[in-house]
Amino acid sequence: MAALQAQRNADAVALWRRIVGVAPDDLPANAGLGRWALHQGDLEAAQAHLARVARADSANPRHWIDLALVCQKRRDDQGEEDALFQALKAAPQDLLALLMRGALFERTGRAAAAVDAFIAATLVAPPMDRLSPDLRAPLAHAQACRQAHERRLAEHMDTALAAAYASHAGEDLQRFRLSMDILLGRKRRFDAQPMRYFVPQMAPVEFFDRSMFPWLDDIEAGTASIRDEFLAVLRDDAGFTPYIEYRPDEPVEQWAELNHNPRWSCYHLWKGGLAVPEHVARCPHTMRLLAGSPRPDQPGRTPVALFSLLKPHTAIPPHVGASNARLLCHLPLIIPPRCSFRVGNTVREWEPGRAWVFDDTIEHEARNDSDDLRVILIWDIWHPGLSDAERGMITAMNGALNAFAGADHSFGA
Repeated sequence: MAALQAQRNADAVALWRRIVGVAPDDLPANAGLGRWALHQGDLEAAQAHLARVARADSANPRHWIDLALVCQKRRDDQGEEDALFQALKAAPQDLLALLMRGALFERTGRAAAAVDAFIAATLVAPPMDRLSPDLRAPLAHAQACRQAHERRLAEHMDTALAAAYASHAGEDLQRFRLSMDILLGRKRRFDAQPMRYFVPQMAPVEFFDRSMFPWLDDIEAGTASIRDEFLAVLRDDAGFTPYIEYRPDEPVEQWAELNHNPRWSCYHLWKGGLAVPEHVARCPHTMRLLAGSPRPDQPGRTPVALFSLLKPHTAIPPHVGASNARLLCHLPLIIPPRCSFRVGNTVREWEPGRAWVFDDTIEHEARNDSDDLRVILIWDIWHPGLSDAERGMITAMNGALNAFAGADHSFGA
């Protein structure tokens, strides 16, 4: 009986195709035919028509979600994943697409990727009472998965850091312990500035007193040689990359204009805690001078050092950095007129050869309103307010987070 009904449905779809004669570029007709075929149980025809609509109107995430639903019914996991990627490329914060992606990854045994999608869904979801009823159960499941992940992470970190805590027995780690409780969601963070890792009870300072960093004297004195090394690199015009590089399925927020745009570019010397060998080799004097600064040790994240290039008539929008455990230093190298930098309520203009240190977890932005290139050297240092014990614990924490990421999930401080 079921086979007979399926054959009747297929015959009906084939007949309607002949009668209607839908043109490939007639999107409303193709969409209607796809929905009708889905209702009749002809999943192959539904997928063909909805794929045609989605490709033709690719900026509309609804079409891709409809296609993903058909692929799901056909148990076409790859097709569903591809359609959801396109939906999130069009609308990275689409709640339904994120929930479907999490469910797909969970169903296909990709637990870490499922957690990523579910966490993203919980971050963009409205309060449950303002949510469509058919999305409440999937969102509740996403929230439960996120909570379970956070419990696993907390248990892992408590165990992984036990030896490091013991090595600093008797020292004041109250602030670090509070920072871990905040990182792991066990306590609230009231001074919310950094994007990832927050050390509490350190006063936010926009620009630090220059006298706190006497080692800057040698770096400033070497400005000419640092600039010469940069100019030699610039002449070859190789190794420069856009500063902002988000994937197409990630929300870019204020970075849309600069994403993958060389108007703000950089030449990395240290990136993500690792030296870039071919770049370091070309800038030996710069690296010798930077070695005199208190380089932070956060495996996978710091230290960082780079030449930052801002092209004429380009603005870097307001943003904040990842962690107040470290500060950023600027050494201006090439500064045309009408270039400015704001941190919090303080606006300054760069002066070639005069360095400063600031807390990048306070909202900041930069402008080059001139007709020429602006270049500065940027590198990071430990926050001077951290004790040696706290620095050691932060290093240990990042190592533990990296170990957890390798086993289950990506998570950084």
